[in-house]
Amino acid sequence: MDNLVKKVKLQWGNPLYSVLGIMIVAFGLQGCEKLYDLPEEQEFLSPNINYPSQIFEPIIGRTSELGAPNTDNSTKPLKFEIVNARYGDGRPVTDIFQLRPTYVWTGEYTGIETSLEEIEAKRKIEERPLFEVQESGKFVLWGASTNELITPRPADSSNLVQDRRYFDLKITNVGGERIIRDFQLIPWRELPYEPNNDINRYTGGVAPDPKDPRNPNKRDYIRPSLTNVIGAESNRNLVTNDDQKDVVVYIRPFEGGNGHNLRFSFWAPDSTAINPAKFNETRWNDLVHGFNRVNTTEYVQYDVAYPIPLTTVATKYTTGGSAKLEFAYSRLGFNNVRTTAYIGLNFKIFREGDWEIIFHFRRELPKFEDE
Repeated sequence: MDNLVKKVKLQWGNPLYSVLGIMIVAFGLQGCEKLYDLPEEQEFLSPNINYPSQIFEPIIGRTSELGAPNTDNSTKPLKFEIVNARYGDGRPVTDIFQLRPTYVWTGEYTGIETSLEEIEAKRKIEERPLFEVQESGKFVLWGASTNELITPRPADSSNLVQDRRYFDLKITNVGGERIIRDFQLIPWRELPYEPNNDINRYTGGVAPDPKDPRNPNKRDYIRPSLTNVIGAESNRNLVTNDDQKDVVVYIRPFEGGNGHNLRFSFWAPDSTAINPAKFNETRWNDLVHGFNRVNTTEYVQYDVAYPIPLTTVATKYTTGGSAKLEFAYSRLGFNNVRTTAYIGLNFKIFREGDWEIIFHFRRELPKFEDE
């Protein structure tokens, strides 16, 4: 065989010999294959297909992709199917497979859409199981899930075997079949917004004060960022931390909206409204990806599409995967120097509806007046 290749190389400059050489080498290689009895390429399903983890702990009410398989060079396409779903005591699991209307994107969200209608034209509603495995082998818990449809882990923080959902995964291709056993699904109850340190994630009730967790008269709060915010009475910088909470935030639903409103309010210590117009340096047109803004003496409101943010695409309204808020006002300080104060919050809202975000100045009003 080696001598044959050498002879072909010697005559390679002649076109006729070039063609003949290629034919000879091809026949020679075919002969080598028969000589060494090399097997034909076959479909392959690796026995070593695996997932980094087989325990999934998603939060109900959020669209979450879970797990990515290591297919170990198995022949594509692969078919994935959830089988033998059961609780730890053997009872069948059915709740996670309920069909519910679910938003599915059909176009690319960019963050520069100019109306709700333009956003909605890029997605549609499909009936999907609340929990399913995709063609890629990734699992997904859809945002249409709720605490009422899927029972979350127990409120007493126990994690008993009989409360856990187990399932197996059947993987097939033309090369065979394999079953990976004993995946676990242990969902957390809904946390419809972030930050959510004010919610007890086990019970859904009010979270205790982290500095005094056994005191029933104290609680935890969402805290905004503050820059140059001066108290009207104390004339000092207002702060918000574990020890002192001059300004806190509430994120909550409200009644009377159109089903897709987002409202921003500011409260004085007595919970009366502060006119948003006092935040005179706020860029209201660029605050959120919302439309049909309404300004009143008590709040500023937008029409929005949920969830917020809509996707993981970075836009001028987001930072690090969250929507970003920045309210600002300016005043003349000592020596006639203008100072700008900022109040910020990065947030997410997962549940569709009418929501308001309230900034509560608990101890004193901010100082808006010039010196």
